[in-house]
Amino acid sequence: MTELFVRSSRVVVGGEVKPAAVHVKAGRIVKVGEPADVPAGAPVHDVGARVVMAGVVDSHVHVNEPGRTEWEGFHTATRSAAAGGVTTLVDMPLNSIPATTSVKALLTKAEALHGRGFIDVGLWGGVVPGNAGELVDMVREGALGFKCFMVDSGVAEFAHVGEVDLERAMTVLATTRAPLLVHAEVPGPLDEAKRQLDAEPVRDLRSYWRYVRSRPKAAEDEAIAQLVALCTKTRARTHVVHLSSSTALDTLRRARERGLPFSAETTPHYLRLAAEDIPDGRTEFKCAPPIREQANREALWQGLHDGTLSMVVTDHSPCTPELKKFELGDFDGAWGGIASLQFGLPLVWTEARARGVSVGQLSGWLSQAPAALAGLSAKKGTIAVGLDADLVVWDPEASFTVKKDRILHRHPVTPYLGQTLFGVVHETFVRGQRVFGEGQLAERPLGQWVRSVS
Repeated sequence: MTELFVRSSRVVVGGEVKPAAVHVKAGRIVKVGEPADVPAGAPVHDVGARVVMAGVVDSHVHVNEPGRTEWEGFHTATRSAAAGGVTTLVDMPLNSIPATTSVKALLTKAEALHGRGFIDVGLWGGVVPGNAGELVDMVREGALGFKCFMVDSGVAEFAHVGEVDLERAMTVLATTRAPLLVHAEVPGPLDEAKRQLDAEPVRDLRSYWRYVRSRPKAAEDEAIAQLVALCTKTRARTHVVHLSSSTALDTLRRARERGLPFSAETTPHYLRLAAEDIPDGRTEFKCAPPIREQANREALWQGLHDGTLSMVVTDHSPCTPELKKFELGDFDGAWGGIASLQFGLPLVWTEARARGVSVGQLSGWLSQAPAALAGLSAKKGTIAVGLDADLVVWDPEASFTVKKDRILHRHPVTPYLGQTLFGVVHETFVRGQRVFGEGQLAERPLGQWVRSVS
């Protein structure tokens, strides 16, 4: 169908929720009008009181294809995304083989994506030691921006950068519109924590609190202070991924007050979960940085409320069940990553509704801000004339229980099994085409590779 009116008593437009009819033609939004502004005989999809919102843009997803498709792949990742109301994801450059650190590797990944995605997909490139000369050409070929690590990434193909390489890359990127996304932990505090833990007489690798102590907030705080200094010097667009340390918020606030091109995100697991509730040996909860205490969680929520944190993205980081070391419950040896791509919207909404957050605010965090980070605001992230008709239809009052048989990413490994969440996704439209509806996926993948347009 090339033309459609999607009508509801609750449409998120400009951060407000109001009755509206969204006129879609040839994949784009051509008008957002009153519910009655539908010509006689026109094709109408009336969803009643279900919320119609701009599709979620998840700018932090590890798909792992090519090279580690036994962990995940574009087909399985994008089908789970579609079921969760995500209409665009941006794939991280590590965990695939080759890592996306050159033009050749970028095009190899784009080829692997072709014909496999149920939703649209953008690609981040990677900054590693010695590849600053590749960055501008990668932007020209379609990379939306770049990711780097200030500490060991966990995979040999993606080395972390020190201050010299970091400044060199930021100097180059300052000449472009591309952001630098940074895993902000530095080695010093991690090395000191390891030294202290190794000196203790009892070494309980099943202890979750021991794992939290192994990655102290100081590692994040020092890294972010260093990034602010480099951003001040280079003026490169700088973005901190998966912030978990609440004690870094003041540094972020000051950077924002100074007008630096500096921002940060957090994730559903830091907003939903708390260290006090994680049993020993439950390695499905392991991620880096770690899930911290309840008071830290509430401080992150405050950071969202006051605008210090601009967005929430999943950091979907799946792996095979074997890598989680379930039999041993070994937090030292288990892979660090949480799979949640399908449940990002309900996870955040479940906690947000309990704190008085509006659906309009939620849309800003999940759709508008991530689209802006990726340079896609002219096409994605809001319901407005001229943008792609990327829509999610969902019920914020309805709830469901996370069960293995409803999980569509490759492995049903997630810390959310058995949890009851609010926010049931009924339909997902990408460029006006329904890719998920009432539990069923489209017959064939319709997603495209998207590149920066702003």
